[in-house]
Amino acid sequence: MTSSPTNATPAHDAARKIVSVSQFVPATPQQIFELLATPKRHCEIDGSGTLRSELSGPARLSLGAKFGMSMRMHVPYRITNLVVEFEEGKQIGWRHFGGHVWRYILAPVEGGTMVTEQFDYSTNRANWFLRALKAIVNNEVAMRKTLLNLAKQFS
Repeated sequence: MTSSPTNATPAHDAARKIVSVSQFVPATPQQIFELLATPKRHCEIDGSGTLRSELSGPARLSLGAKFGMSMRMHVPYRITNLVVEFEEGKQIGWRHFGGHVWRYILAPVEGGTMVTEQFDYSTNRANWFLRALKAIVNNEVAMRKTLLNLAKQFS
């Protein structure tokens, strides 16, 4: 099965416009949440290869917090994110001007946490742009790498 926005993978729910991948991480939800709520640590787990460094924002995220990141996808750029979902130890999500949401959902399981990363493009302002960049397919691959990197932080 090939992956594309019109030929969804099992991780891609085209009807809901969400790509969702999960990974067991041998740590408590709170330990993982601390890493996710600390923007300067995002480079440690980024599986896309686009994240360069934190530029601005609080040391720890909270609902409504803004944080800037230095990125590179073919060319360097900067992006500002807004935390739009925040439930301590359970869920965190942010979006930027494009409107799509990156979220992490943490569920305790025996021996650790099941971490689900989601790319929710249901509120994206330019789906044509996502298709042009093959973002849906590429994001799924990058999300799998990110979650593996996250698991390595605690093993």
